[in-house]
Amino acid sequence: MAIDNQTVKRVASLAHLKIEDDKLDATKEEFNKILNWVEQLNEVDTSNVEPMFCVNGGEVPEREDEVTDGNIKEAVLKNAPMQEFGYFAVPKVVE
Repeated sequence: MAIDNQTVKRVASLAHLKIEDDKLDATKEEFNKILNWVEQLNEVDTSNVEPMFCVNGGEVPEREDEVTDGNIKEAVLKNAPMQEFGYFAVPKVVE
């Protein structure tokens, strides 16, 4: 599968990327290299490979789910442009 300049423009539009006209050919070549690599991956025989749900092969250690405030309230509030009563304060935007 080969990509043309029109497809590059369409993908760039969908991804909200701005690609200059002088960069279209280089981008097209990069896309084609990526697609060729994916096609090579599709040729790999994986019929005898068991699907995995975890690449580590082991179990992930779990920890207790404890809710904390991080004990750094003052340090966080130092970054606030406005604060009141120990909380972030923002201008009123809705009447």
